[in-house]
Amino acid sequence: MVLYVVRSVFNRTINIKGGTIVKKLDSKFEYLSDMYEDSYYPTFLVNKIKENIMKLVHFIEEGNHTIEEVQEKLDEMTVAINELQEEFYEHDSEIETVARDSIAITVEEILQYFEIDIDIEEALRERDW
Repeated sequence: MVLYVVRSVFNRTINIKGGTIVKKLDSKFEYLSDMYEDSYYPTFLVNKIKENIMKLVHFIEEGNHTIEEVQEKLDEMTVAINELQEEFYEHDSEIETVARDSIAITVEEILQYFEIDIDIEEALRERDW
């Protein structure tokens, strides 16, 4: 099998495998920038949120998933982030307005990049933050 890698003008990598185009998110993509810039959020906890979002990205990059399968992974990601709330409290922080917005913006940008038509409220429907 031949694998071609093309760098587009938008700094996106597109792999072409056996006639299937698989997008890859730019390695310089900024996850959760507002949370990383605010010392209220412990970096190690922001990293945990990022890791959960990156699992979603890797899943999407595999390609050939239905909207329902992507939504299922979004639900898993959101539940995993929900489970971090207690740890945020233990470090005098919480997933509040800035964090909610930062997570939503990051996820929305990812969905837009991969041209996945899921509304952000639906995408994060399992959130309790």
